[in-house]
Amino acid sequence: MSLPELPRPEPGDVLLVCTSYEDGTPLWGGLFSEVGGRREGDVLVLGDGGVRLRLVEGGEWDDLRGGNVPALVPGDGPVTPVVVLADDSVVYGGDGPLLVDSAVAPGRGVRVSSDRLGEILAALLGGALAFDDLVRDMDVYGMYQGDGGRPAFPAPAAPPHRDHPALPATDAALLVRTCFDDEEGWRALLDELGGADEDGWVGADLDPDEIDVEHYPLTARVVDDRAFEGLTAGQVPALVPPGEDTILVVLADARTFAEPDRPLTVVDLDDTPGQAAVLPCRMVGSMACNLEIGNMDFHEFVAEDGRDPWWDAL
Repeated sequence: MSLPELPRPEPGDVLLVCTSYEDGTPLWGGLFSEVGGRREGDVLVLGDGGVRLRLVEGGEWDDLRGGNVPALVPGDGPVTPVVVLADDSVVYGGDGPLLVDSAVAPGRGVRVSSDRLGEILAALLGGALAFDDLVRDMDVYGMYQGDGGRPAFPAPAAPPHRDHPALPATDAALLVRTCFDDEEGWRALLDELGGADEDGWVGADLDPDEIDVEHYPLTARVVDDRAFEGLTAGQVPALVPPGEDTILVVLADARTFAEPDRPLTVVDLDDTPGQAAVLPCRMVGSMACNLEIGNMDFHEFVAEDGRDPWWDAL
């Protein structure tokens, strides 16, 4: 699916893109009143810092994912380090807007409180804050300095830039190998997940009558390619092809082959792109199933520092 390029911002402007629509009408919810500022045509000027938000509307960006934003930013001319999305979570969930990194690790995201948007953008644009600072100080809900608990597995700083190819297109889940130091461990992981078939899928041909609903099996396309060696969670969202409703991306990384329960790193693609949840491999299928049917949210699988995760009791 091809998405149109976003408009080129004027120097110093930040794009604020509406990605929620009803019958073609943009939905902003209560965002404008929450962020404050003054309206000047299609620009919203925030606070004393004078941050200028260029409002972008168009049904072609309905349900645009944060990870797809970097590919839509014009390649020539000035580029701000961040693009802001007003998505369904803002309109219907009461969450803050989603800030999408467009410079260091393009495609990863973090949410900020609406009433702090001007302050935080001014700090980003002025160099007092880096996007890594925002990501490191997220709570389990993906909110910068939110009042939720701290994640048990904080996001690492963005790694040095490395080009990875696009991930395969699928509307299911992807299991991506990122560590190639333990071939035996990789084969054991695939066996534990039911084995990969000749088409490169795990869990695709399971008998529904034999499924343990308490430990739902993972159905995923396997990606075993050294081009993805060292891939981190924050780099993943930009690699998912635009228009694909990929449920989630699961990374088999160094932790998978070094710790008990073969923990896998699951990457959020929607609420807070690039946020990671680390779960025992036996739990990832249940997570994918619950996300697909809308029964649970991603943050419910993000382990909180200092608390035993709920799945330990299962």
